[in-house]
Amino acid sequence: MGRDLTALFDPGSVAVVGASDDPAKYGHAVASQALRAPDRRPVHLVNRRGGTVLGRTAAPSLAAIGEPVELVVISVPGAGFEAAVDDALACGAKAIVGITAGFAEAGPAGLARQRAVAARVQAAGAVLVGPNCLGIADNTTELYLASDRFAPGGVALLSQSGNLALELQLRGAPHGLGFSRFVSLGNQADVTLVDLVEDCARHEATSAIAVYAEDFGDGRAFARAATAAGKPVVLLTAGRGTASARSAQSHTGALTTSADVVAAACRDAGVELVHTPREMTVVLAALSAGPRTSGRRTAVFTDGGGHGAIAADAAEDAGLDVPELGARAQERLRAVLWEQSAVGNPVDLAGMGEQNPLSYADTVAELLAADEVDAVLMTGYFGGYAASDGGLGGGSAGGSVLAQGEQQAARAIVTHLAAASPKPLVVQSMYPQSPSCRVLAGAGVPVFAATEDAARALAAMTARGTAGRPGLPALPAPAAPLRDTGYHGVRALLDSASVPFPPAREITDEAGLLAAAAEFEGPYVLKALHLLHKSDAGGVALRLAGRDELLAAYRDMHARLGASSYSVEAMADLTDGIELIVGVNRDPRFGPVALVGLGGVLTETLRDVAFALAPVPARRAEELLRGLRTAALLAGVRGRPAVDVAAAAAVVERITTVAAAHPEIAELEVNPLLVRPDGAVALDARAVLL
Repeated sequence: MGRDLTALFDPGSVAVVGASDDPAKYGHAVASQALRAPDRRPVHLVNRRGGTVLGRTAAPSLAAIGEPVELVVISVPGAGFEAAVDDALACGAKAIVGITAGFAEAGPAGLARQRAVAARVQAAGAVLVGPNCLGIADNTTELYLASDRFAPGGVALLSQSGNLALELQLRGAPHGLGFSRFVSLGNQADVTLVDLVEDCARHEATSAIAVYAEDFGDGRAFARAATAAGKPVVLLTAGRGTASARSAQSHTGALTTSADVVAAACRDAGVELVHTPREMTVVLAALSAGPRTSGRRTAVFTDGGGHGAIAADAAEDAGLDVPELGARAQERLRAVLWEQSAVGNPVDLAGMGEQNPLSYADTVAELLAADEVDAVLMTGYFGGYAASDGGLGGGSAGGSVLAQGEQQAARAIVTHLAAASPKPLVVQSMYPQSPSCRVLAGAGVPVFAATEDAARALAAMTARGTAGRPGLPALPAPAAPLRDTGYHGVRALLDSASVPFPPAREITDEAGLLAAAAEFEGPYVLKALHLLHKSDAGGVALRLAGRDELLAAYRDMHARLGASSYSVEAMADLTDGIELIVGVNRDPRFGPVALVGLGGVLTETLRDVAFALAPVPARRAEELLRGLRTAALLAGVRGRPAVDVAAAAAVVERITTVAAAHPEIAELEVNPLLVRPDGAVALDARAVLL
């Protein structure tokens, strides 16, 4: 059930320590907000000087209040924070909101103070939000302990930025978005993002959870909480750059950025990942409307060819499908449109809207009724006639008729939506605030000014239920730590998990080399071990036909590189094979993250890779492989046979499971994994410990 945060969101009483008449102090803003609901619960203002604050008598201390206080907000200078926490616990506080800054964000000494405070709070059975936060609010319980007001609604906003929270409010207002709760996360010394997601998931008045986070803490736990929430979770995060990949010691590490990790976690957990406050607003507006669909087949409907073409591109960019409509659907559309209208997809009125405004509603009705259509994106001029009350007529009587007809069409669209099977309709209009568009918006149809926003909104309304996402993989039990990180030690680890390799033997001299050649037949491969990129250094020799060629290659390589040991291996049959890379990088927040893609020496150049949280089940691995840009190579091109993708996916599952069971491994990589029409075999492997 998660932690009980009742005292945080619906306390029996509240005290604001550091309340002030000085508008420049945060204690003034919080105290002012707290007093907005004086009849809901007792609100006590505390100022060490006593006197009055905001026209009310202020207590000089919490003890002077003379009765227990369930929730205490602390906004005092840093030097007095610990004492204020102790006073709060002494007066029976079960929840504390720490506004005061100067803790973990200030360095090691501040972190030590923060941990000590959190330990005291936890030992007392209380909860702490912050420190270094900007307060909380719960519109459903009339709890106002932040500097800003939040319009009531269904979105719980959990944010590490006060300014971004304010921006989301401003952007959401035109779409009718409001907030059930607001929590400024602060340093998450005690109450974490995960705790809050879990509690908001249980909160009946919350329909969606919006998160801005720079620090996930336990990212895998966040993903689990989002998966189990049972309601949409929308994430905006920062730090999506490549700096984290610069110190990597393998292709896997070098190819894995923070953005890749977060995107993989969100995809597996069903979280809507957004990149700007504007996109977050668009997605929240879409999710607050209804209905949602499990399909992505989108009909684009327009009254102008340019808008239709641009909307079709935007829809496909957003991950939607815009297929040509079938003969039956086109026939039904021709029955309600005129001859010059396009009915293939995009569907274009081609001027009919001016002759018969109800053709908008008739077309929407037919598209919603079509079995081959999952969602409709309407784009263009609709709304313009009512906006100008005359449209093309410039205020003439004819224009007024168009305006009336357009509003009638809007009402008819609403009626069709109510009667039809539940499918999403999203509208882009040049006049989103027009009376006609407001009729649609009032009925729950998302309306946007920008085509790309409408497409993104429609994408958010599709395939995000449990049936449409991969699911979060469970971590296996930890295995005995890997001690031998040499090439043959890593091979042995993977071999124990049934990852296939060609026969091989590690050697240190010519006698060992000749003994290895006697154990298995050529052609042979010779590798210099303990080199980061063996091929680039000339440390790999292929297709050595027999013992003489093997010995000559060894002498040459040893003279150039002087490696301490080498590997003699049977040369795999490369005929009709494709080289893949399979790797796992252990992220400090999200744990093991898998990478699959096109492998070999050009891995980092081509960067055709996909990510998922590890371990990766074979079915999911096959989806990732078939989703690569170069996936056509796997299916066979220019007369080459298709390779055994299922066999490769099974090996991916084994490799990623091994890595997930070894928390001491920072990076584990097989590159290449050769996949042929008759199976898959690993040709090289390496591991890097934390």
